[in-house]
Amino acid sequence: MRFSALGVLPMIVLGLTGSIGMGKSTTAAMFAEQGVPVHDADAAVHRLYAGRAAPLIEAAFPGTVVDGVVDRKALSACVVDDPDAMRRLEAIVHPLVGEEERAFLDGARQSGAALAVLDIPLLFETGADKRCDKTLVVTASPEIQRERVLARPEMSEAKFAALMARQMPDADKRERADYVIDTGNGMEAARLAVTAIIMRHAAG
Repeated sequence: MRFSALGVLPMIVLGLTGSIGMGKSTTAAMFAEQGVPVHDADAAVHRLYAGRAAPLIEAAFPGTVVDGVVDRKALSACVVDDPDAMRRLEAIVHPLVGEEERAFLDGARQSGAALAVLDIPLLFETGADKRCDKTLVVTASPEIQRERVLARPEMSEAKFAALMARQMPDADKRERADYVIDTGNGMEAARLAVTAIIMRHAAG
């Protein structure tokens, strides 16, 4: 635990987000490398799809689970362009992800961490920023973003456009954030910015 003249200092919860291709996952790894607990919402969903969520999803969307694991392509086909189906899926998955997040934060507090990171792709879009003390947006120029995304396997212009349509514009995210890291300036600059954030909160 951290102490000040006023007693125990609370742990700071930092919400980390960024549009696709901005370098969010790389930045999250930089926090983890420096000993900061990081909860990856996407990774939590992957675990749930192979565990507790699988039978619930199969019941709601028959034929989407194979050998106890959710077939993401089959599930996507069931919910794409169907807002009601997407809401039903979210009603299953979001509470389970929330449980994992709360358990993570409890563990981080018990370990005496000064700072914990919630890596959430749709942080602002889902209102998850309200659960955070501070927010960090990872950004890059549109040209760099486009180059990174279209270099991914199985990515197309259409998929990129569809993903972008679901996400808040980068400029709006940056305006709402407490911190902004531009990965277009290079990984070393990003690492230094991460260290500065960690040091700021380690000092209380």
